[in-house]
Amino acid sequence: MERIKRNILCIDLKSFFASVECVKRGLDPFTTPLVVANNKQGNGAITLAVTPYLKNLGIKGRTRLYEIPKNITYQIVPPRMKLYLEKSKEVVKIYADFVSFEDLHIYSIDECFLDVTDYLHYYQLTEEELAVKILQTIETKTGLTATCGIGPNMLLAKLAMDIDAKKYKNGIAKWTYEDIETKLWPITPLSKIWGIGSRLEKRLNNLGIYSMGDLAKQNPLFLKKKFGVIGEELWEHSNGLDNSLIKDFNKTPIEKSFSHSQVLFINYYNEEIYLILKEMLELLTTRLRSQKKETALLSLGISYSKEIGGGFHHSLKITEPTDQTNELFAICVNLFDKFYEENMPIRKVSIALGRLTEKQGIQLNLF
Repeated sequence: MERIKRNILCIDLKSFFASVECVKRGLDPFTTPLVVANNKQGNGAITLAVTPYLKNLGIKGRTRLYEIPKNITYQIVPPRMKLYLEKSKEVVKIYADFVSFEDLHIYSIDECFLDVTDYLHYYQLTEEELAVKILQTIETKTGLTATCGIGPNMLLAKLAMDIDAKKYKNGIAKWTYEDIETKLWPITPLSKIWGIGSRLEKRLNNLGIYSMGDLAKQNPLFLKKKFGVIGEELWEHSNGLDNSLIKDFNKTPIEKSFSHSQVLFINYYNEEIYLILKEMLELLTTRLRSQKKETALLSLGISYSKEIGGGFHHSLKITEPTDQTNELFAICVNLFDKFYEENMPIRKVSIALGRLTEKQGIQLNLF
């Protein structure tokens, strides 16, 4: 895979829910011990966010109330998703003042990617200077603080933001391809990396892979054998390779797809969801075969319970189109293991099969 070279910014709003609640109350999130959680669920409620002040004391953004040390006094406020969506839209409008929507990818309610490659000459600014200007504008107009990662592709920009940005006073970090061996390879545990959840981390650890350097040194064919298409992606990411373009995310898909979603009546956790995934894929592959189609793109969406909020939605291209349930189930499980946060309550599952092609019959030659 060739190395693309763009100027990508990955911007994250710090402790978004908790910071919005502080701003609304005229409080400073860096000096206020505030937690966003549904207090009606008692001491076992999971926090949706904590302020930077509490994070500096070692409190994780997602934790149960009883896990917060008893000697720390804090304020609990209930989540207000409508307010957070409104605030997120305000910030997106700020991004749209700097770049066009085709160069903007909204990754989540508090995180965006901007491709500023074609704007640096127009603004007569370096990518670092433009990042400073955008972050200052966000703080001036909304009261929210953001961090930013800069990289030649989306992966390295995201990693720079996740791993390094918080270390700098201006909240901005830049990674280049030259930084891979010194900044990316030493990273351990693997769950620090975007796209490696605790479940996938355990599977990699069982193979003796504990750092990104360990992963980079593996034979990509071995990883593909163990993890399917995701194995190849893991190897590419361990070497800082990612050819995703923001413009591609914003193209309207024109091909037909088959999809199925299911709202669950009770919370499902961890491997309990596998049976649901298998049943949904059996329905979808039956439709594929009935119309003599194969799929080259699988998308999996997982939504957590309303009390928790969030989840994920990710797609994976399939090298060889298929209509086989077991092959698609293996891909689905790998995607789930990669992005699922362990012990989070699942309430909705969505699966879509895209990039449909006509199934090609195989003619057997007995001679």
